[in-house]
Amino acid sequence: MAQDYDSPRNKDEDEESLQALGKSSQNTSNDMDDDENAIAEDYELPGADLSNEDASVTVIPMQGDEFICSECFLVKHRSQLAYTTDDGQPVCQECAA
Repeated sequence: MAQDYDSPRNKDEDEESLQALGKSSQNTSNDMDDDENAIAEDYELPGADLSNEDASVTVIPMQGDEFICSECFLVKHRSQLAYTTDDGQPVCQECAA
């Protein structure tokens, strides 16, 4: 039997299902908006002003196997020592390169 697909279909079931879909999509969109806002609040931009934030950093004193490079003034491990200048100043491998 041939069916005419161009003819309009008016069924109460179709209308009810469309209304139910509309209601459920509104509920999920509200939930998604809440999730997106929560994610956006937790994300910090790279150039954001963090002056009101407390930064707590534990400072560890320089260890016996470390030195301060006389070129870059960074504390390095002795395995990164390239050479010592004539006046006794250590230079790291990165600065020596």
